[in-house]
Amino acid sequence: MRGHIRRRGRNSWGLKFDLGRDPATGKRQTRYHTVRGAKRAAQAELTRLLAGSDQGSYVDPSKTTVADFLTRWETDWAPANVSPKTLERYKELLAQHVRPHIGASRLQKLKAVDLAGLYGRLQRSKAEGGSGLAPRTVGHVHRLLHRVLGHAVQWNLIVSNPAASADPPRVQQTTEIEILAPEQIKTVLDALRGRWIYPITILALATGARRGELCALRWKDVDLDAARVRVERSLEQTNAGLRFKEPKTKAGRRSISIPPAIVAELRAHWRAQQEQRLAVGAGRAPEDALVFARPDGEPIAPDTLTQEWARLVRIMKLPKVTFHALRHTHASQLIANGLDVVTVSRRLGHGNPTITLNVYSHLFGNTDERAAAIVEATMSAALLQRE
Repeated sequence: MRGHIRRRGRNSWGLKFDLGRDPATGKRQTRYHTVRGAKRAAQAELTRLLAGSDQGSYVDPSKTTVADFLTRWETDWAPANVSPKTLERYKELLAQHVRPHIGASRLQKLKAVDLAGLYGRLQRSKAEGGSGLAPRTVGHVHRLLHRVLGHAVQWNLIVSNPAASADPPRVQQTTEIEILAPEQIKTVLDALRGRWIYPITILALATGARRGELCALRWKDVDLDAARVRVERSLEQTNAGLRFKEPKTKAGRRSISIPPAIVAELRAHWRAQQEQRLAVGAGRAPEDALVFARPDGEPIAPDTLTQEWARLVRIMKLPKVTFHALRHTHASQLIANGLDVVTVSRRLGHGNPTITLNVYSHLFGNTDERAAAIVEATMSAALLQRE
């Protein structure tokens, strides 16, 4: 007999079963397991465990807690597979919203219903004993747990991923995106002219590039004669400092055309930068010098750019939008002037035009009447012929 059942208490049964010999040591592997309920449930569980052993899917019962596994995941897997900035965000979510609630739970006993309870607590208001998180943030927690617990399955620590059966909260879709109206663009540029943030603002509006991409841009990435800017990397800011990194996707590495007015602004910026270097005895800037840099040539931290923008918005009473809104403004201007979604997506560095549509779908709404006009032109000729 490979296994047998014996009563341990009024409603519990002890299972003892044999997994065969350990390939490494040659010793027999005997396992013990406790099941609560009727004897029929214990028999079914024994059958399941033995079948799992035969199929190679058996997971050894363990006292590992969720918190134990999260620590192992953060230490052994995540550092080599996600960026430092992403890992910081993951650790923050796990520390604040997962460990305090289910960290003490046994990993192998974690069920979808436990995660549903977690998501509910995170959304409840603080007055009701919850965390008061927005559904979107709870959705981030869910996707992270799905990824983490997926590795627990892959490493044979659990049989199935409970997050796969748990539903994240529904996020109310919104069409409100921060952008600058055409008249506001002029107001902003007039106010910022002469400040160090002005050239980078100009290029942000002209290319839709992300702040990290702008901060990492080198003069060798800019071809003023061809009026093109190449995005080859990004500057990431973490608690450990700054680092340059490649784009997340192939689409992130791209070439963006710029209009003559922007070329002229960049030429003026280049001359001013060279004059500043010569004034401090630094000499002509090398080819790999940053387009936007501190006076000593070092990178401008992305957070510094964001903070300076917010400061100027406040003290100069500019339109209250974030620096990232310049990217949205660029996209909205292209869409409003009839540019197709594929081209917009390529300029923004989206991995798929679907991403662009998900973010800016409401801006394409004004094309429906044009579509009707096209159909009218086609169909009316056919109907007239019929008459």
